[in-house]
Amino acid sequence: MNSNYKLFSKNSKSDSRHLIQNSLKLFFFIFVSITFNLWGESQVYDKDKLNTLPIKLSHKKPVVTVIGENQYTELTDFIVPYGILKRSHIFEVYALADKKGKIDFFPALSMENNKSLEDFDKLYPEGSDLVIVPAIHNAKNENIIQWIQKQYKLGATIVGVCDGVWTLGYAGLLKNKHATGHWYSKEKLSSAFSDSKWIKNKRYVQDQRIITTAGVTASIPISLALVEAIGGRKKADEIAKALGITDWNSQHNSDEFYFDWRQYLTAAKNLIFFWDYETLEIPVYDGIDEISLALVADVYSRTYNSKVIAIKYGHQPTQSKSGINFISEVKEEGNKKNHTLLEISDKKKAFNQFEHSLNDVEKRYGISTKQFVSTQLEFPNH
Repeated sequence: MNSNYKLFSKNSKSDSRHLIQNSLKLFFFIFVSITFNLWGESQVYDKDKLNTLPIKLSHKKPVVTVIGENQYTELTDFIVPYGILKRSHIFEVYALADKKGKIDFFPALSMENNKSLEDFDKLYPEGSDLVIVPAIHNAKNENIIQWIQKQYKLGATIVGVCDGVWTLGYAGLLKNKHATGHWYSKEKLSSAFSDSKWIKNKRYVQDQRIITTAGVTASIPISLALVEAIGGRKKADEIAKALGITDWNSQHNSDEFYFDWRQYLTAAKNLIFFWDYETLEIPVYDGIDEISLALVADVYSRTYNSKVIAIKYGHQPTQSKSGINFISEVKEEGNKKNHTLLEISDKKKAFNQFEHSLNDVEKRYGISTKQFVSTQLEFPNH
């Protein structure tokens, strides 16, 4: 969520001063927030499935680029589309950043990335067929904006996942388009891009070669919808079954997502009681399911009670199931609580592990914290 980066900032250290500063920011935010129904009035867009996507004749497979910013790209927005499209085997998928090297994800984890936007342009001067744009810290990143504009002019379909829609807006791609976004950002989006037609009650909206989605967990249905649009229903069913998903249509109830005083109070309480803060370690291994890893890490890292780090045993390089090289983080010393291990099982489906994580958050930190996390992720609490 681009508008939330200061409020939900990635902690590099869990010391008391940093947490107290965050709590003061949160209290300030609570008192200046005056809007609770952030959707307001908007048109309803009736299309439920994606139209056929244009593919360049010179491409044997549709070429997909998932692009990020080196400093703080939304974890799930980036990893879920990459993983789903990659394992469908019907796309040529590239993970890119504005520069080579480390990508720090929000709210947790990091990866090594060996291809930049410039590198891709040398490989495919004719451009990509599909560009996935996650939420990034600096939605006005000129390098990324100019690259997206270029790809759109070359015929690519541009997909803004969650608050990736801000970058599309600043790139001028939403003018007179139907669009949607994360519930928290909707009012600001409507104000910033008043010449767009903002839609509610949809997990994803397509307007010609522009596709936008609702909040974080909408990355799952839009990715499956893209597989269906190119590879057909049978292929999408195959991937969905492997993930533990039964449905990926665009229907959604936007109105159930909002922060009330109870959720602000939960966030403040979790921040203030920093002595209960936990560091949760997830061992990464060769072939780990990056979709499960991203979903689980995202859940626990939004509680304000914990953060997730990736660890590796030994010094052998490891890659995820779809080729992501997650970076092992050094354990912090002096934590008031012992580190806790979270296992990503290769025998459990990604969506089942996601739901298990939400239920475990309730057991660890209470129902109010689970609701707080679900609301951030725009995932129904029922």
